[in-house]
Amino acid sequence: MNTIPACPQCTMENTYQDGDNYVCPDCGHEWLIASASEEPAESDGIVRDSNGNPLADGDSVILIKDLKVKGSSTVLKKGTKVKSIRLGNGTDGHEVDCRLENGSFMLKAIFLKKA
Repeated sequence: MNTIPACPQCTMENTYQDGDNYVCPDCGHEWLIASASEEPAESDGIVRDSNGNPLADGDSVILIKDLKVKGSSTVLKKGTKVKSIRLGNGTDGHEVDCRLENGSFMLKAIFLKKA
């Protein structure tokens, strides 16, 4: 039985095969089937966006997905531009600190793309 691996970025198991790639519909990450057997490179210490681009303090990013704010009825809308991000310590997978009109938030880099 051929099993498709979970997404190496968001660890969701909704992945599917598309040609020579595996695709995750949750975060949009795509990776080669040949590289699926390799371990993900999380030890490099570089925070990367959903497309694999490295992020740095002061960068501008765009949300790629509507995000519900835990404990609130607020929703951060897809396409919202966030200016001047700060890289956090990565607690609970939230690597990016940012400030929006709704307040300050800690976000996961897999839901962002570099602007």
